[in-house]
Amino acid sequence: MSTTFTIDTSTSRATPVAAPMKRLTVPAIRDRKGKEPLVMLTAYTVRMAQLLDPHCDILLVGDSLGQVIYGFPSTLQVTLDMMCAHGAAVVRGSYHSVVVIDMPFGSYEASPEHAFVSASRIMSETGAAAVKLEGGQAMAPTIAFLSQRGIPVMAHIGLTPQAVNALGGYGARGRTNAEHDQIIADARAVADAGAFAIVAEGVIEPLAKSITAEVSCPVIGIGASADCDGQVLVAEDMLGLFERTPRFVKRYGDMAAHISAAVETYASEVRSRAFPTPDQTYQPKK
Repeated sequence: MSTTFTIDTSTSRATPVAAPMKRLTVPAIRDRKGKEPLVMLTAYTVRMAQLLDPHCDILLVGDSLGQVIYGFPSTLQVTLDMMCAHGAAVVRGSYHSVVVIDMPFGSYEASPEHAFVSASRIMSETGAAAVKLEGGQAMAPTIAFLSQRGIPVMAHIGLTPQAVNALGGYGARGRTNAEHDQIIADARAVADAGAFAIVAEGVIEPLAKSITAEVSCPVIGIGASADCDGQVLVAEDMLGLFERTPRFVKRYGDMAAHISAAVETYASEVRSRAFPTPDQTYQPKK
């Protein structure tokens, strides 16, 4: 079943009607462990949420919006204000998916109490179902603190973009024995702390398989393995909106080319005065 749209006559924009489906829940996501794979994509705006929602189980309002929407060089410049604004927009644009919002760098690392203040603000201002934070064993006490206080947490291990400076880049993780063992320990720690799901990013495939088999909550891969309990990608990457395609992304469209061609035609018609025609203008009433 998919979200139904009607036309708002005052704006001529598609607006969703909250009738046809019941939103998935965090327990329903957790119960998908070992069953039908979970479908997860990023969304940052109302309209993208409307388009993705019928096909996804989880919509992630990722701090990747810093690069995708704002043109920042990394996710480190993203603020809590940004995440709350975009998170609320995605919640408004969806009726089916569980909406998860990234906690930005600096909003949760200082202490569990600090994390609770940030997470509770996200939840109250957006209406989202859960938050996501990066880190393994070091963040386990924070995950437990939030979970015990009614805030569902999705964990993120392996390649953690907020720690890119400490990691030394965006390369795959788990190639050395020490790193392999640490990531396994991270997965166990965040699962035991109460994370309802784990994103495993940029880990070598055998390690992704081991993590998925090891923990009781769903493991959602990105640059990991088809054997994970689900997959997540940045929607703009898989739609082909950027020239660069990361190795772990399959392009399911070439939207950049479609947009460019449409704008080229529009520009040509404006310059030649072929647009607007009488069909797009208002005439005096007779």
